[in-house]
Amino acid sequence: MTQRTMAAPPPSPGAVRLGLRENRAQFVLLVVVTAAVGALVGLERTTVPLIGTEVFGLAGNLAVFSFIIAFGLAKALTNLAAGVLTARFRRRQLLLAGWLIGMPVPFVLAWAPSWWWIVAANVLLGINQGLTWSMTVNMKIDLVGPARRGLATGLNEAAGYVSVGATALLTGYLATHYGLRPAPELIGAVFLAAGLGLSLLAKDTAAHLALELSRHPAPGGDGPGGPSFRETFALTSWRNRSLRGASQAGLVNNLNDGLTWGVFPLLFADHGLGIAAIGLIKGLYSLLWGIGQIPAGHLADRLGRKPLVVTGMLLQAAALLSALALLDRPLLAGILSAIGLGLGTALVYPALIASVSDHAHPAWRAHALGTYRFWRDIGYAAGALVAGVLADALGLDATVLAAALLTALSGLLAARWMTDPPPKVPPQFCSAAYAAATGRE
Repeated sequence: MTQRTMAAPPPSPGAVRLGLRENRAQFVLLVVVTAAVGALVGLERTTVPLIGTEVFGLAGNLAVFSFIIAFGLAKALTNLAAGVLTARFRRRQLLLAGWLIGMPVPFVLAWAPSWWWIVAANVLLGINQGLTWSMTVNMKIDLVGPARRGLATGLNEAAGYVSVGATALLTGYLATHYGLRPAPELIGAVFLAAGLGLSLLAKDTAAHLALELSRHPAPGGDGPGGPSFRETFALTSWRNRSLRGASQAGLVNNLNDGLTWGVFPLLFADHGLGIAAIGLIKGLYSLLWGIGQIPAGHLADRLGRKPLVVTGMLLQAAALLSALALLDRPLLAGILSAIGLGLGTALVYPALIASVSDHAHPAWRAHALGTYRFWRDIGYAAGALVAGVLADALGLDATVLAAALLTALSGLLAARWMTDPPPKVPPQFCSAAYAAATGRE
């Protein structure tokens, strides 16, 4: 069996129920855990690029952005591994492991003696984020069942990215008053303690997954538990048009996020903005990204996934162009671009996760989500790498322009490739989709 929970007989309907209202206490607990996950990565949004240039004297943009490359690669590979690990370990066990791996991060950021210590800390942070965020997503989807996936993922991502934004604002304030280190980074110890403590209280969702599995026909694939990891990776990456469209949109979405993560603090500092103003821009972006996902997740359930993805990608492209067009007024440029990027990403994020979940049978959904999140978060590394190379060769302005063009192209590809399931998905939809995609009847 590819899922540990499949070995057990399905629970009786009275013992476990699927739904947001039916599992609201556990769902709310996991929302708060996700907020702690987002807060930990929010430590870096404002200050770390400036630590590279001002504390360690890094001159090349690629060197400055190396911490984002390390983070993106570690998180992407962990996302991919997380889908496989769910066949061997419970979701809750992996969630707790993620918190333990992240324990050194704030302390290394605060007192690292060299830049490469910070790069190493970002490897640990990427693993932490890959395990903790993946498990909170999977656990919430397990709890609510298929009817409210968009809203569930919207609430999950909203909690995380509101926390990213709030922490970016807070670290900008602390850096203005107390310096770039160590005060802004040490607040991460609070987030670690809260996340680990609450995760210890969380219950595993294996019984909820078993109940959903009992309501589906057997998945396609060669084995008794459905397609192999290799088959699922190929299906999610390119063989299924809709999953391919979601994976490339996720990659480019995080490419422009990784790019702006490194570029925006340097770009706006070059145009005269201080740390507090840069923190405002980065915080506003993530706050709108977070808050906007609650209505966006609801709309994804009502209007479909594809319209939100296409609209969100094109809105992000327009926001990047606005940052360049108004650079003679840098604070206005930063605020307007942050609003457009935040709202555009809010439309995209929950719709993409829900779309992947729509097209995956519960037996291989964790693998499909792991593959999607691998491609999505490899975008961080790709964005930082592209940003470093282009910024060193052509300047920061050209780098932002390239991100805008790539994002617009991705939106057009999503419009061409993605499809939405019927409003009421019959139980056999996911296995039928697999059969259609792989040529199996």
